[in-house]
Amino acid sequence: MAGMKGKQSVRDMVLSLGLILLAAFVIYLFVPHDDTAPEPKRVDYRVELLTARRAAPYPVAAPEGLPGGWTATSVRYKAEHARWHLGFADPDGGYAALEQSTQKPSEFVESATQGASKAGTARVAGRDWDRYEGDRYDALVLREQGVTTVVTGSADLEELTVLAGALRTEEKPAE
Repeated sequence: MAGMKGKQSVRDMVLSLGLILLAAFVIYLFVPHDDTAPEPKRVDYRVELLTARRAAPYPVAAPEGLPGGWTATSVRYKAEHARWHLGFADPDGGYAALEQSTQKPSEFVESATQGASKAGTARVAGRDWDRYEGDRYDALVLREQGVTTVVTGSADLEELTVLAGALRTEEKPAE
């Protein structure tokens, strides 16, 4: 008698497991699946830009007239080293960011480019930028008096050049 109860228990467990798997499969079939990449979260950076332009000791840059398809996705200004960041998704889905800071240029470039190495120069909007290439990010770097500007990201160099070419600054008013 005891042997029969053991066989029934195993059979009942197998049947229960089968019903659970069948229910899970049915639920899976009816839950919608969307394999498309989500739209990047858009941010409006106008207020942060005005704040950064008031606070920073240098002319803060921002793009003007970017072609369609560029989406601002992140923005921040940190008082430490007057660090300005503005991130974008480019039309091809790549990431590009504008970084500016008063931090020591060698440290700032190393951080902003995630360890990319200098690979030449590029002429963008009438200015010579240093071109960097890295495993993760490529970058364009412009060193000026008191500020270093880095346009970096996983976007290809052509898109980084578009962003760098669209940068404009607003001079701080004399006080």
